[in-house]
Amino acid sequence: MKVLVCGAGQVGFNIARHLAGEGNDVTVIDQRADLIRKISDTLDVKGLVGFASHPDLLERAGARDSDMVIAVTFADEVNMVACQVCHSIFNVPTKIARVRHQSYLEPMWRDLFSRDHLPIDVIISPEIEVARAVVRRLQVPGAIDMIPFADGRVRVVGVHCSADCPVVHTPLRQLTELFPDLSMFVVGIVRGDRMIVPGGDDHMLPGDDVYFAVDENHMQRALAAFGHEEEEARRVIIVGGGNIGMFLAHEIEENYPAVNLKIIEVNPAQAEVVADRLSRGVVLQGSALDREVLDEANVAATETIIAVSNDDEVNVLSSLLAKRYGAKRAITLINNQSYGPLVSTLGIDVVISPRDVTVSTILQHVRRGRIRAVHSIREGLAEVIEAEALETSPLTGKPLREVKLPAGIIVGAVVRDDQVVMPRGDTVIRPNDKVIIFAAAGLVKKVEKLFSVRLEFF
Repeated sequence: MKVLVCGAGQVGFNIARHLAGEGNDVTVIDQRADLIRKISDTLDVKGLVGFASHPDLLERAGARDSDMVIAVTFADEVNMVACQVCHSIFNVPTKIARVRHQSYLEPMWRDLFSRDHLPIDVIISPEIEVARAVVRRLQVPGAIDMIPFADGRVRVVGVHCSADCPVVHTPLRQLTELFPDLSMFVVGIVRGDRMIVPGGDDHMLPGDDVYFAVDENHMQRALAAFGHEEEEARRVIIVGGGNIGMFLAHEIEENYPAVNLKIIEVNPAQAEVVADRLSRGVVLQGSALDREVLDEANVAATETIIAVSNDDEVNVLSSLLAKRYGAKRAITLINNQSYGPLVSTLGIDVVISPRDVTVSTILQHVRRGRIRAVHSIREGLAEVIEAEALETSPLTGKPLREVKLPAGIIVGAVVRDDQVVMPRGDTVIRPNDKVIIFAAAGLVKKVEKLFSVRLEFF
């Protein structure tokens, strides 16, 4: 597949890294020569310096025979015009654009991006995607990550294993004996900076982050098995009243009417805007680093603080202060990737990376054919893929123990009609089953090659 990536920032770089690592023909355009030099030196891609919306540069980049353009420059307008040019002049089939400014995304302007106007196939709003990622974690107290698959019938949940986790040091094959009626299957273990796709003899250690697939009806029991029985938050503080904080507050007001919500915003004018747009949430104008402001927000009785301001340091410090003063859980937005490994050791429970969320969302639209959903785990350490098995698939018609899957690839769950089947050695996948597959980094191309015809990945 030939792909144009417009923008060589963090998101563009990581999209190019994913696609180039899977053998795709990738060209990256950016007006900053230093970013193009870095990406050309680091990745097996072609780099061009210039404006991504200029037709002559797009032609030099190979737009005429490209399969897809992914426009993720810092300017919404450049992204939109690049997609328009790729459609009108070069007839590029698939156009994906990142659009940050919320006024473009108002429901009243929904026709703006139709084929008759600005022909963009997929609009990605980082702010909205980050807010949705936070909401998913609010739905599952105690989880560091939660991704729904098969229309919500299966959840892939990430949890942290502390020293008092009941199942640490237990071989995974014994989990079935310990919990015979629990529809749960461990698919990945993050140990340090390494992803392990486990076998039956592997076991979890204190400090591991564990990902498991679970039937939605068994999720609370599965969390309890890992020692996570936290109650759903009823009192929530949001730090930051920008686009993310505003969208998140709207989601909580609409879908969680029992939640007592407070928003802390340092800018007086923005605090007024937030207060005017919310119906129930209480807006406090001031700094989340001020003890008096946190006391006024009743931080001591708060279950969850969500720090989503545009300042990483404020997010980290306000989360730590809130936990010190009594908040039970902290969800913290961090843009600077170098902070990630540090803050989790300080006591922050969940770290949200806008870059990772955006990259994962874009990858869902890059995969083709019978793939129904894709989610990237931990900066690309692994991907979870939902695909539909066909009659000719090598997975169908024989027990899984006889299926020769490459090392590092594992079937996590099977959904048949409305029934969730956790994979065992004697499990037989049938045509039209939805199969949840977990693949470590660098193996997605093998999955695509293995199932290119039979699962119709392409």
